[in-house]
Amino acid sequence: MFTPDATIDLIQTGKKNFVNTVFAKQEKIAEALNDFVDAQTAYTKSAFKATQDSATKLASEAVKMTQEAAKFDYAKAVSTFADAFKAAKK
Repeated sequence: MFTPDATIDLIQTGKKNFVNTVFAKQEKIAEALNDFVDAQTAYTKSAFKATQDSATKLASEAVKMTQEAAKFDYAKAVSTFADAFKAAKK
């Protein structure tokens, strides 16, 4: 199953491994870059969660709107339109 957090963690772990490999001798630089990667991780997870929550709410509202539209009485609407058309024709 697709889990966004696992995917995000996978990518960010790769970044950390790269930083720790390239800057192995410069611990302070590696620490600063890893802190930045951690901040990216937190932001990305937060942004994805907000997007996912919004999409879920929008989908739920779309379903509700579709259900309400399905309740529309088309026969009555056609009858009202026909009556209005006949009255306008006179």
